[in-house]
Amino acid sequence: MDEEQRARQWFIAVWAIVTVVKIAIAAQLPLFVDEAFYWQEGRHLAAAYSDLPGLTAWLTRLGTELAGHHVLAVRAPFLLMAALLPWMVGRAAAHWFGAGVGWQAALLTVVMPLSGTLGLLALPDVPMALATVLCADAGARLLREVDAMSATELALGLMLGALSHYRFIGVIGVGLLALLWLPQGRKVLRDARVWVALAVGVLAWAPLLAWNLEYADAGLRFQLLDRHPWRFHRDGFRFVAVQAAMATPLLFWAMLVICMRSLRSDQKAGTQWRYFALLGAVSTLGFFALGFFADNERVSFHWPLPGYLALLFVTPLLLREWSPGQRRATWGIAALGMMLMLGYYVAVSLPGLRSQVAGSKYYPENFAGWDALAVEVRAMRAALPEGTVLLADNFKTGAELGFALNDADIPVLDHPLNRKHGRAPQLRLWGLEHAGPRDAPTLLVVGATDVKFSALLAHYQQLCDVVGALPPARVVNIDHGARRFLLFVLPAGRTEGECITPVVANIDVPQPGASVERRFSVGGWAVKDVVGVTKVEVLLDGRVVAVASEAGANEWLRGFLRNASRDPRMPQVQFAAEVDAGGVPAGTHWLGLRVTGGDGSVETWAEQPVDIR
Repeated sequence: MDEEQRARQWFIAVWAIVTVVKIAIAAQLPLFVDEAFYWQEGRHLAAAYSDLPGLTAWLTRLGTELAGHHVLAVRAPFLLMAALLPWMVGRAAAHWFGAGVGWQAALLTVVMPLSGTLGLLALPDVPMALATVLCADAGARLLREVDAMSATELALGLMLGALSHYRFIGVIGVGLLALLWLPQGRKVLRDARVWVALAVGVLAWAPLLAWNLEYADAGLRFQLLDRHPWRFHRDGFRFVAVQAAMATPLLFWAMLVICMRSLRSDQKAGTQWRYFALLGAVSTLGFFALGFFADNERVSFHWPLPGYLALLFVTPLLLREWSPGQRRATWGIAALGMMLMLGYYVAVSLPGLRSQVAGSKYYPENFAGWDALAVEVRAMRAALPEGTVLLADNFKTGAELGFALNDADIPVLDHPLNRKHGRAPQLRLWGLEHAGPRDAPTLLVVGATDVKFSALLAHYQQLCDVVGALPPARVVNIDHGARRFLLFVLPAGRTEGECITPVVANIDVPQPGASVERRFSVGGWAVKDVVGVTKVEVLLDGRVVAVASEAGANEWLRGFLRNASRDPRMPQVQFAAEVDAGGVPAGTHWLGLRVTGGDGSVETWAEQPVDIR
């Protein structure tokens, strides 16, 4: 069996298996927060939106119109595009470097985790990746000969990219730089047909430009200014390390070698090889440099993908220079990385596995808890008067609850998250930004874990300023409180008077995950504005095992809570208890609190794991 046939069989087998697995996962995986908002945008069809051009929202709408209201329907168009992507990479690579290289490039696209997992989530990176491959292939064809077919392919890719994401502007810039770098490329740019294709691509940006002109450049400001610190930070080193993991180390090294070779002036490789390598090098190295100055708070590991796709066209040629052992290790580690990524999504889709990592930095909070919250909201609404309004405190809760309840018009309060993620202008445009005053009974859903813990009390107080005095909350703890929601039933009209906030508490001793003896001490603090706390019960796996006593003052807490607490006991808010866990088996157990306020309200606080020896 020759190399070409072997590569073809491997690709078809792996592609088919991965595609089926991705469909199965996508059918069970809860919607990521951004996906839920794109679904919401799809229910309010427009030419462009505050955060994105229109294509992603249109695709989510198409999927649900054709296949019904289901997470798989939302993701179906993206899964289809992602399944097509490796075939396009393989076809283009085969055209220039032979069928064997083409099948290997297609297989690399499947097994590299960053590209292989595309489509699992309904995100703009999927159509943008497709647009990148179209433009890269069209550019290579134009370098050989400028003809109508190649110019049309370029125009199609430019249009698809312009409708996908603001970041595609970078892909266009990299493509122009690569063409200007090569003598043949400068010749291509003198042909009128190429400029016609570029003009068509520019026109595709018109809806987004029109939106920004109408709304004071809100989208452009967010994407280019508001979300980026534009000052040096060391997280760029972590960004590069994450890239090595997401591309898998040996494959990442191979692509870096290609980048370095492409920049050497004595490069003797063919024009198309140099072109693809330059596309990848300028894009990839540019994003690595950007990682030291750009947004380091939101997810950004997917940004260099367009450059990687260009490099995958020629990576099989470099791998042929390596020893058989190195090649096998490269393929094996890439396949292992892909399996680990798919395994991660499987774990995220299973509630039992999610709950096991509750309280850790690996907890997937943006995927978790929405169905359980929707169940609680439905139950409460059923018991409330007809006409009760559902109100969310931020766009995440509004979009995710909206999908769970099939209601794309849930109003949302002003919230820092709305601005942080560039969604506030769109909510205002839809008329869904709620100012607080109301003339009907309202069920307010507050995501307590969507706010930094140190700012939680101040957030509750700000809620009081907006909606008036808060009644006792119904607490919804999901995965031991790793996701925590508070449901408030507000009367029609504002209730004045002192606002009694929900409890804010913490267990200082033992630390989460600590190993403890059968008898161990528990210490911490709890505050509640206006009425204070009258009782703190210590829970182990949901069962009361001790009643805490007062343990003195906590002056440090004033600074931590930014002097916001109006608890009449401040700073005498520390508590302590002794727990006898002699009746439970050794292993991991969950330690929590049940706090009674001076007004008689009772709240169950989030739990943390302890290892009982």
